[in-house]
Order: sequence, then C-alpha cells, then structure tokens
Amino acid sequence: MSQHEKIKSLREQALDDIAKARSLAEIDAIETRYLGRKGEVTQLLRTIGSLPPEERRTFGQEVNQLKEELASAIQARRDELAIVEVSTKLRQEALDVTLPGRFFQIGRPHVLVETLTRIKEIFIGLGYEIVESPEVESYKYNFAALNYPEEHPALDEQMSFYITDDRLLRTQTTAFQHRVMEKRRPPIRVCTMGKCFRVDAVDATHSHTFHQVDCFTVDHGITMADLKGTLHQFAVEMFGREVQVRFRPDFFPFVEPGAEVAVTCTICEGKGCGVCKGTGWMELAGAGMIHPRILETVGIDPEEYTGFAFGFGVDRIPMIKYSIDDLRLFMENDLRFLRQL
Repeated sequence: MSQHEKIKSLREQALDDIAKARSLAEIDAIETRYLGRKGEVTQLLRTIGSLPPEERRTFGQEVNQLKEELASAIQARRDELAIVEVSTKLRQEALDVTLPGRFFQIGRPHVLVETLTRIKEIFIGLGYEIVESPEVESYKYNFAALNYPEEHPALDEQMSFYITDDRLLRTQTTAFQHRVMEKRRPPIRVCTMGKCFRVDAVDATHSHTFHQVDCFTVDHGITMADLKGTLHQFAVEMFGREVQVRFRPDFFPFVEPGAEVAVTCTICEGKGCGVCKGTGWMELAGAGMIHPRILETVGIDPEEYTGFAFGFGVDRIPMIKYSIDDLRLFMENDLRFLRQL
C-alpha cells in the first residue's frame, strides 16, 4: 500500500469513528488515538525521514492536512456532543416547582429535657440556686439523714437498687438535702433535679427509672404559707393560670407537717378519668415543713430557723400538661409521638 493510500484509509477510518462517537469521553479517546503523542497520525509524521527526499514534502503536506482535518472534525463533534450532554443533564436534574416541598428534618430536645429546662427557669426566677447531686448515693444521705425509721418499707432491698451494703442508686433527689445543709448556713434556697431509681413495675404512671426535682428553703420565719405560695406560683407558671392546686395532709419522715400537692387533671379537666383514677386530680408533689430533727443533726437551731421542702416527679408534668396517659411513651423513641410535643 502506497503512502497516499495509507493516508486515505486512515482519514476514512478516523472520520467514521468521529461520526460514531456518542459521548465526550469517546471523542476524547478518539482524539488521543489519532492525534495524541503516540497517535496514528503522529506516527505517520515520524516516518517522513525514511522516505526518499523527493516524496517527503508532498507526504508531509498530506499528513498535516489530515491532522488539521481530523482536529476540526473532532472539535465539531465535541461541540455537538457537549450540547446534547448538557441538555440531557438539565432534563434529568430538572425540578418540578409545583411539587410540595419536602419536610426538613431537624433535631430538637426530648420533651423531658425541655421540661427540666423549664423547671430550672421557673425556680431560678423564684430565687433558687440549682445544684448537682450524685446518682450513686450512700445509705446515710438517702435514708438515715432524712429521719427514716429502720422499719420503714422504703428501706427494704426490694424497693432499692443496692450496689454495696452501704451504697445504692438514689431512690429520691431529697438525698441532696443533708449534703447541702451540713456545708452551708442559712439562709439557704437550693434546688436539684435528676434521675432516681426504684424497683418498681413499669406501667402507665410508674417506672424503675424516673426524674425528680427537690427544693428546700431554710431561713428566719419560713412558714407553711411560703411553701403553698411557692408551689402555687410554680403550678401557674408551668400549667397556666387556670390550674387549681390542692393541698392535703400527708406523712413523710423528713417533714412535719407534711402535705400532698395535686393539680387538676388536664386529661379530664377535673371530671375524673382512668389516669387520675376518677378523682379529677393528679399528684404533683410531696411537701412540708422540714422536720426539726433534721435541722438539729446539721447544727441548725430549729428554734431560730425553719424551712420547707418539696419534691415531685418530672415525668408527670408533661403528662399533665399535654394530656398524655402513659409515661412509657417518653422512652419508646417513637418519633411520630415525640414530634407532636
């Protein structure tokens, strides 16, 4: 085959390949195959030195003409393919602006965390200092320092999670009371909150792990009226001005006198339902005047100072506030439920 025929055959093959290219990647590969540093046209140019002198000029001109022709054809095909690929991409990525928007997923605090935060805000506003207290507590602070008699049923091992003979998971945040009073002198106005643990069957209103808030005040002239005013103000700020608060006598080893505090059931609006056991009231707190013996054990003269204390479950507050009849829903991680609150 003569050199002229080689050039003609190469031109026909290259132009056919260029016309059949269906993507920019293919046209790039064709350009490399024919016009690259080791391409077929480049190889032809390198054979010029082996030709007779009288043929070199004509052959070189034909090869350069072929190179320019192929370069022009490749660029034209590349421009065509670029337009096609852009159109295809725009069509594939097109957005239908008439479709409804997608729900944007965002995180938010758990309802119990929000409740704890609101409780802190209220008591800080009432002048209380928020303090931390340990979840693993000693028998001394959890029971003995709170005036529990040895035969009290709460001391039964079946009611508490003991770690050693003297250490247990606290059954109540009231355990912080003696810790604070033995290190401070009146006036004292402090509050703590956190998890508590008791061996208890899990049902709609009880759990083995729950959250509590405990507050107490010690100062000159503190009376039961101060306690009632504090709890009534808390209830109003947490549940609204329509809420009613009820105080009834009750017994707790660490207060004297003691009271049970309840608020109107928001589920039945005080008419009586299964959650409030037909009473129309939901228990909010246990409260009372701090027992003189507790003050004496920390060196505070009960003749000079008096104080009140109260504690309540955090988990029941959103139950009351949002008319929820089962506290287990808070811990089941069902986003359909949690997003509603």
